[in-house]
Amino acid sequence: MVSFAVTAARQSSNPGRRLLLVMLILACSQSLNAVACEKTLRWDDDPPFSMQSIDGRVVGIDVEFSLLVLAELNCQANLRKLPWARALRELEAGRLDILPSAFRRPQRQAYAYFSGPVFPAARNILFMHQEALASWPISRLLELKNTSFRLGAQINVHYGPDYHQLMSDPTFAAQVSMVTNRTNLWSMLYRRRIDGVIADEYTGAYELQQLGLSEQIKATGIVVSSAAAEVAFSKVSNDPVFVEAYINVLRRLVEDGSYARIVQRYVTL
Repeated sequence: MVSFAVTAARQSSNPGRRLLLVMLILACSQSLNAVACEKTLRWDDDPPFSMQSIDGRVVGIDVEFSLLVLAELNCQANLRKLPWARALRELEAGRLDILPSAFRRPQRQAYAYFSGPVFPAARNILFMHQEALASWPISRLLELKNTSFRLGAQINVHYGPDYHQLMSDPTFAAQVSMVTNRTNLWSMLYRRRIDGVIADEYTGAYELQQLGLSEQIKATGIVVSSAAAEVAFSKVSNDPVFVEAYINVLRRLVEDGSYARIVQRYVTL
């Protein structure tokens, strides 16, 4: 259709009309290019990775960095708020194109491409209040076995093999406070009802800053689990050429420090 219009413009005997046609063709071409690459991107209330700011904007580490990558690829992002389980279903169906902070699983590889471990490993850290830090100078979570340490954890969250080994001990498991909301755990830790909480390194640092508890509660050097999150791409709605281009930009922006600078805007470790 565009080539037909170009031919018509060239054959027009009226110079002014020919110029107008050319301008219209260029405008249409630019408009088509502007929407040629549009990708749906998942977000949810998961600070500091994705969240809604007071002014209504969707922000966060994952959101900002994903938008930066897509901009480098001249792609427009359509942000969709989805809980995790539904996001996986939408990715499988091809109604969601890109899912940041995903962990590679065999069942997911059937319907999604993965970026590979480009990002630094996501670490679950043990956080303690000041008195607990002095009372339990440990270097590994398993050293808490046969102690009176009171741990706080979230229901249905997987914290790694050391945690599961501890929880297999009925005596220690009886000392663990299991809740659904991590904010309640920080409150319990601040009030000394528990001695420590396991949380993602970035998430814990961000939430403690927001609650004004960064001085009272500290991240320890105890890494409970560590795994590199990846970006998942729907196999239905993405082709391997786009995925490879995305990964190349992703890797470059991690290596040049762009990712680290975005992280530093949200958390101070």
